[in-house]
Amino acid sequence: MDEHARGGPRPSAAEFLRANNDALLEDWQQAVLEHLGDKVPARQPWLIDHLPELLSTLAGAMEHGPEALDERLELMHTAARLDEGFNLGEVAKEYALLRRCILRRLEAQGQWLRPGDLTRLEEMLDRVVTRTMTFFWDMKQRILQTLDRLSEATLDAPDMETLLERLLTRLMESALTVDTAAVMMLEGDALVVRAAVGLGTHEVKGLRVPLGQGVSGQAALERRPFFVRSAATDPRVLFGPLRSAGLRALYGLPLMDGERLLGMAYMGSRTAFAFSDADMLLFHAVAERTSGHIAQTELHAREHEARQEAERSLALLDSLLDAAPVGISFVDADLRYLRINGTLARINGHPVEAHQGRTLREMVRGDVVESIEQSLRQVLETGQPVQDSLVEGPDPAHGRAGAWRADYFPVRTPDGALLGVGNTVVDITEHKRAEAALQQAIDFREELIAVLGHDLRNPLHAVNASAFMLGKSPDLDTGARRSVDRIRKATARMTRMINDILDFARSRLGGGIPVTRQHVNMVELCQGVLDELQVVYPERPLTLEVHGDDLWGEWDPDRVTQVLGNLVVNALQHAKNDTPVITTLTSEPVDVVMRVCNEGDPIPTELLPRLFDPFKSGQGQLPEPGTKQRSLGLGLYIVSEIVQVHQGSVRVETGPTQGTTFTVRWPRVPPPEGDLPP
Repeated sequence: MDEHARGGPRPSAAEFLRANNDALLEDWQQAVLEHLGDKVPARQPWLIDHLPELLSTLAGAMEHGPEALDERLELMHTAARLDEGFNLGEVAKEYALLRRCILRRLEAQGQWLRPGDLTRLEEMLDRVVTRTMTFFWDMKQRILQTLDRLSEATLDAPDMETLLERLLTRLMESALTVDTAAVMMLEGDALVVRAAVGLGTHEVKGLRVPLGQGVSGQAALERRPFFVRSAATDPRVLFGPLRSAGLRALYGLPLMDGERLLGMAYMGSRTAFAFSDADMLLFHAVAERTSGHIAQTELHAREHEARQEAERSLALLDSLLDAAPVGISFVDADLRYLRINGTLARINGHPVEAHQGRTLREMVRGDVVESIEQSLRQVLETGQPVQDSLVEGPDPAHGRAGAWRADYFPVRTPDGALLGVGNTVVDITEHKRAEAALQQAIDFREELIAVLGHDLRNPLHAVNASAFMLGKSPDLDTGARRSVDRIRKATARMTRMINDILDFARSRLGGGIPVTRQHVNMVELCQGVLDELQVVYPERPLTLEVHGDDLWGEWDPDRVTQVLGNLVVNALQHAKNDTPVITTLTSEPVDVVMRVCNEGDPIPTELLPRLFDPFKSGQGQLPEPGTKQRSLGLGLYIVSEIVQVHQGSVRVETGPTQGTTFTVRWPRVPPPEGDLPP
């Protein structure tokens, strides 16, 4: 059939490509998606960046011959595909899809090209595909060879600077137009040249570029490559040696470890104003490999430092464990020894090395193993420490019975996982023996005090009764009566001392001071005590003041009179001569308040916190001869104990002008159990 039979003249291949440029682009993109199975591609669509220019180049080649095909387009496409990580089959596939789209478009339009154009179009596509495959393969081989040489440079694990210089040297050997190359490492807020080869090697080493300054500092800040066409004249190039060397092309890339900036690498040429795509692609591969080696070297350095630090820490721990007088061990969840020091190993009766990996029952014998194992398992089950556990048993290290205080605590990882149990053991054998001896001495002393106090009361009662009868005799002269009064005062004082000793012994021997509560009147009790004391101290005024009507309560009358007697006698001893001692009783809703006041020197401040301790003198010092008699210092202690038994309170107020006042609060009825005294 002729042209008119087919509907008009046939278009040329060039005309067809230009007229259907946009349609072919859409067809090709659809073909890519169909090939991917409608999956989202991991990379950018294959030929989309170069396809429009490729169609235009093919149209020109159809009109002017194969010479119109631009090799640079294929080289750019090849470099882009390699940089994206494509393999040879993927590159061939994208051209096959383009060929299919052209044929389908011709078929869909029902057009025939001019005779011979379809064949020549096929030949042009074959030429493009062949050259692209060849370029791709050659560049791939070149990169692989360079990477192999880079790997060889790392076999002997060189230091960082040597490694970087070797990698840069391999780059210069593979790229003939490269005259200089360097790696700048990020240190703080600046890039520092750590390795350089070629021109200006010694001049640029150690130079610094702050981030954000110069072409390299700005590129590092923005995490992007940079290119300078004439480094010798560009003011953005801050390194003087590069300008003075007459460099032209200067290309740099950021060295990245994921999102972390490691530094920058650059290469320069003194002969070329621009690097070829092959050289730039090679530089990308070298930079990527260099980033990996830098990150790996840093990781190894950190691991090595961490290992050394761990070894130092373990050495210090071992030294501490060996030198510690305390037994220390760590066991795992199966109660196997992971670490033990010499102190605890000697207690167990086995060498340190014999414990490693052995169980508790294998290393510890006797009845003590049960209690130790129970404590260890309690820590493992609850995750809580067990403290102050007493362990008693044979001591192989000393050949005698021993006693130890053991503490058990959980050992965890930083994230909280339980690894096992730590154990500290302190030898308290001598402490226990000293404690037992001390307790025995205390018990003997207090029993002796109790016995002496009890046995002294009988002859003292006889002396007091005889003095009382003697004082009734009408034949006594003044001197004799004064002697009888001194005897009565001395026996009264001795009676109080013996009573205090007996009460102290009762409180310390564990029985406590006994009380028998009765419904009594506080005024009557106090008046009786003051009347008795007035007989003993006729020269001293003893006054009772009462405020309120209801002064009844549930108290032990003997103990109340003992408290008041001790307070009044204490006030008499420390008051100024001939000054009165005033006792005041005040009725309150819950308590009856007793106050004993005297005029005298104030109690020193440093004595107040321990005023009610046993064996402490009221003034804290020995009285001067001829003035005040020395006491045992038990009176105020007994006062405090009796008041506490009645669940009341006692306090003291003292000052240079107000004298000293002891205030005792007596609850009328015992407060409920658990309530604190006011």
